[in-house]
Amino acid sequence: MQADRVIRALSALAQEHRLAAFRLLVQAGEQGVAAGVLAEKLQVPPSSMSFHLAQLGNAGLVTQRRESRSIIYSADYAAMNGLMGYLTENCCGGMSCSQDTECFPSPQRKSA
Repeated sequence: MQADRVIRALSALAQEHRLAAFRLLVQAGEQGVAAGVLAEKLQVPPSSMSFHLAQLGNAGLVTQRRESRSIIYSADYAAMNGLMGYLTENCCGGMSCSQDTECFPSPQRKSA
Protein backbone atom coordinates (compact mmCIF):
# COMPACT_ATOMS: atom_id res chain seq x y z
CA MET A 1 0.00 0.00 0.00
CA GLN A 2 1.35 3.41 -0.92
CA ALA A 3 1.96 5.99 1.81
CA ASP A 4 -0.54 8.48 0.31
CA ARG A 5 -3.34 5.86 0.47
CA VAL A 6 -2.38 5.03 4.06
CA ILE A 7 -2.57 8.71 5.01
CA ARG A 8 -6.01 9.07 3.36
CA ALA A 9 -7.28 5.94 5.12
CA LEU A 10 -5.99 6.97 8.53
CA SER A 11 -7.36 10.49 8.05
CA ALA A 12 -10.78 9.10 7.18
CA LEU A 13 -10.78 6.86 10.25
CA ALA A 14 -9.66 9.69 12.54
CA GLN A 15 -13.24 10.82 13.15
CA GLU A 16 -15.63 9.32 15.69
CA HIS A 17 -18.60 8.56 13.41
CA ARG A 18 -16.51 7.32 10.49
CA LEU A 19 -14.53 4.99 12.74
CA ALA A 20 -17.75 3.66 14.30
CA ALA A 21 -19.34 3.19 10.86
CA PHE A 22 -16.30 1.37 9.53
CA ARG A 23 -16.25 -0.94 12.54
CA LEU A 24 -19.94 -1.76 12.02
CA LEU A 25 -19.27 -2.49 8.36
CA VAL A 26 -16.38 -4.79 9.25
CA GLN A 27 -18.66 -6.65 11.66
CA ALA A 28 -21.45 -6.89 9.07
CA GLY A 29 -19.31 -8.84 6.63
CA GLU A 30 -19.65 -8.90 2.87
CA GLN A 31 -23.43 -8.45 2.95
CA GLY A 32 -22.90 -4.86 4.13
CA VAL A 33 -25.33 -2.40 5.68
CA ALA A 34 -27.65 0.20 4.20
CA ALA A 35 -26.67 3.81 4.81
CA GLY A 36 -29.95 4.49 6.62
CA VAL A 37 -29.40 1.61 9.01
CA LEU A 38 -25.89 2.87 9.78
CA ALA A 39 -27.24 6.36 10.42
CA GLU A 40 -29.89 4.97 12.74
CA LYS A 41 -27.48 2.74 14.66
CA LEU A 42 -25.00 5.58 15.13
CA GLN A 43 -27.72 8.17 15.78
CA VAL A 44 -26.35 10.41 13.04
CA PRO A 45 -28.53 12.38 10.60
CA PRO A 46 -28.72 10.62 7.22
CA SER A 47 -27.09 13.56 5.42
CA SER A 48 -24.14 13.46 7.82
CA MET A 49 -23.86 9.70 7.43
CA SER A 50 -23.73 10.10 3.65
CA PHE A 51 -20.87 12.58 4.06
CA HIS A 52 -18.97 10.23 6.36
CA LEU A 53 -19.49 7.25 4.04
CA ALA A 54 -18.28 9.33 1.09
CA GLN A 55 -15.09 10.11 3.02
CA LEU A 56 -14.55 6.42 3.76
CA GLY A 57 -15.22 5.64 0.10
CA ASN A 58 -12.75 8.29 -1.10
CA ALA A 59 -10.16 6.74 1.21
CA GLY A 60 -10.81 3.35 -0.43
CA LEU A 61 -12.05 1.72 2.77
CA VAL A 62 -15.64 0.98 1.74
CA THR A 63 -17.47 -0.13 -1.36
CA GLN A 64 -21.08 0.52 -2.25
CA ARG A 65 -23.76 -1.12 -4.32
CA ARG A 66 -27.36 -0.28 -5.06
CA GLU A 67 -30.13 -2.63 -4.01
CA SER A 68 -33.49 -1.29 -5.07
CA ARG A 69 -33.70 2.18 -3.49
CA SER A 70 -30.99 1.57 -0.90
CA ILE A 71 -27.25 1.98 -1.14
CA ILE A 72 -25.49 -0.83 0.68
CA TYR A 73 -22.01 -0.18 2.04
CA SER A 74 -19.42 -2.84 2.78
CA ALA A 75 -15.94 -2.71 4.25
CA ASP A 76 -13.22 -3.24 1.67
CA TYR A 77 -11.32 -6.03 3.42
CA ALA A 78 -8.43 -5.94 0.95
CA ALA A 79 -7.89 -2.24 1.73
CA MET A 80 -8.24 -2.86 5.46
CA ASN A 81 -5.74 -5.72 5.32
CA GLY A 82 -3.39 -3.61 3.22
CA LEU A 83 -3.54 -0.83 5.80
CA MET A 84 -2.90 -3.24 8.65
CA GLY A 85 -0.06 -4.83 6.71
CA TYR A 86 1.52 -1.45 6.06
CA LEU A 87 1.32 -0.54 9.74
CA THR A 88 2.79 -3.81 10.93
CA GLU A 89 5.19 -4.82 8.15
CA ASN A 90 8.27 -3.94 10.19
CA CYS A 91 6.95 -5.25 13.48
CA CYS A 92 9.25 -7.54 15.43
CA GLY A 93 12.24 -6.56 13.34
CA GLY A 94 10.65 -7.94 10.18
CA MET A 95 10.11 -11.40 11.68
CA SER A 96 6.62 -12.82 11.52
CA CYS A 97 4.77 -12.62 14.81
CA SER A 98 3.09 -15.55 16.47
CA GLN A 99 -0.68 -15.50 16.08
CA ASP A 100 -1.03 -16.64 19.69
CA THR A 101 0.66 -13.59 21.14
CA GLU A 102 0.53 -9.88 20.76
CA CYS A 103 3.10 -8.25 18.57
CA PHE A 104 5.79 -6.45 20.52
CA PRO A 105 8.73 -4.65 18.91
CA SER A 106 12.17 -5.94 19.67
CA PRO A 107 14.05 -3.95 22.34
CA GLN A 108 16.09 -1.08 21.01
CA ARG A 109 19.84 -1.47 21.26
CA LYS A 110 21.53 1.23 23.26
CA SER A 111 23.91 3.41 21.33
CA ALA A 112 27.53 3.15 22.40
